[in-house]
Amino acid sequence: MRRITNDQARRYALAAQGFTRSRPAGRIDARHFRRTVNDIWMVQLDSVNVFSRTHYMPFFSRLGDYDRSALDDWLWGSGELFEYWGHEASLIPVEDHRLWRWLMDRPLRWNRYHQLEENEPGYIDSVREQVRGFGPLTASDLKDPGQRDGTQMWGWSKGKVALEALFANGEITTAHRPNFQRIYDLTERVIDPVHLGHEMGKEEAQKGLILKAARAMGVATAEDLGDYPRITMPEARPLIAELAAAGSLVEVDVEGWAKPGYLDPEAKLPRQSSGTALLSPFDNLVWCRPRTERLWDFHYRIEIYVPEPKRIYGYYVLPFLLDGDLVARVDLKTDRKANRLLVKGSFGEPGIDQVRVGQELMRELQIVAGWLDLAEVEVRDNGDLSGYVR
Repeated sequence: MRRITNDQARRYALAAQGFTRSRPAGRIDARHFRRTVNDIWMVQLDSVNVFSRTHYMPFFSRLGDYDRSALDDWLWGSGELFEYWGHEASLIPVEDHRLWRWLMDRPLRWNRYHQLEENEPGYIDSVREQVRGFGPLTASDLKDPGQRDGTQMWGWSKGKVALEALFANGEITTAHRPNFQRIYDLTERVIDPVHLGHEMGKEEAQKGLILKAARAMGVATAEDLGDYPRITMPEARPLIAELAAAGSLVEVDVEGWAKPGYLDPEAKLPRQSSGTALLSPFDNLVWCRPRTERLWDFHYRIEIYVPEPKRIYGYYVLPFLLDGDLVARVDLKTDRKANRLLVKGSFGEPGIDQVRVGQELMRELQIVAGWLDLAEVEVRDNGDLSGYVR
């Protein structure tokens, strides 16, 4: 079995995710957005907006300062992407729609859906017909949307439950997301029919997803590959073995890894590690936390749902990548009323050059502030790196 070092594995990962290219020096447009999606494959969506909507960040991390409205226009107006349950809610290249139909065809295992079907037979059918006749629409546009249960985080109304069920089975999809609210329409009215015709078997489609994950990751364990498109290991493991036997994946022994790695045969190995960027907690490079720890010895967990007294680093903490190494993390908040980027905490990893990391981190924070149209950066005295950042 071919053996590679952990440093080489890191370089494969960085190159696959587009971090070994320099940020563009000129105007950033759809060509750059398209290239970024080609690198990372899926763009995760998340509703938390304490700093920035997370889907904007992977583009900033790889491209630098760009016009967010131009990205919005491309994401929702180009017809090149569609939204579905990929790695959580994600924007995915439209030509991959066929790779997810096995998931759309799977019976829904969702109690709220089955309760609605049992309690109000025909209701979901009526919602489907309203989308057909009056879409695009939101739950509140329905004739009988029902009431939201305000006591629960996901206390959706019956109209929202019906729309989400139709979304899950692929009958409707997201037409647009103004202010992050999902607006639904029939799939055939949103996605070019050329992408809806070809049917694939479940195993063939899952193999396609695994190969796309390998391309986006460079090198990964079987568990890492399954995690990227959220395929369970009982399903993914035999398919990965078949792909390796066929030469579509190259099994490798990675220094320090307890399990074999699988290398994309076309993966590029840069001569050295590179890439400097702040990363969203939902950036594809650090999606898989065990892999992040394996590659960089960087233990990272998001603490949004941790009670404040028990948080170690803060509410919305972003890792800082410097020259291809994860060297620090910062807890960020956009203070829109004061027109400033608030750095609530700054923490360095052991053994770093704190002076240099502090300087480079502040440089990146200033670029971020400009990108978000904020006038200044305020660094609070919290964390071992805060003084160096200031």
